[in-house]
Amino acid sequence: MDTKSTTYVGTHYEYTTQSALEGLGMSLKRIGGKSDYGIDLLGTWSLPSASEPLKVLIQCKAFARKIEPSQARELEGAFVGAPTGWRGAGVLGLLVSQKSATKGVREALGRSRWPMGYLLCTSEGKVLQMVWNRRAEQEGLEGIVVGLKYAGGDAAQKEVILTWKGEAIRTDPHPA
Repeated sequence: MDTKSTTYVGTHYEYTTQSALEGLGMSLKRIGGKSDYGIDLLGTWSLPSASEPLKVLIQCKAFARKIEPSQARELEGAFVGAPTGWRGAGVLGLLVSQKSATKGVREALGRSRWPMGYLLCTSEGKVLQMVWNRRAEQEGLEGIVVGLKYAGGDAAQKEVILTWKGEAIRTDPHPA
């Protein structure tokens, strides 16, 4: 397969994103394909701030350019087309891209009635930005704090870390 084809690049980015988000405690399965309403990854996220694991549906955008607010609005359609079990309360939609969320994207998330968030995940699998809307807080993210950790104090080695009540959140999605 041509490693420069959009199918290869997109699929590779979906697997990279899956691995990165599993490092934040999500348990995910790749489901992308025809008639998927743009959902690439589906799974759960156990957080200390939620009494039940949140169900997550994720759209990955392997674009080299910035995401437009219209793509944040497209994520709303994923809620409507979500598979049985991923509809209703306790579901979080995430849009993932390789660029920072623009002001327009953040505003589109803020206006949405759906619980949604945005993540910047590099092509190397480093999560560098994570933002979400008020509805996402109401579904179980309230009190979760996003920070950056720096490996050895090196700014080039930064990565998102999530905390709850001052403690780093366990990031093993498959505890022993």
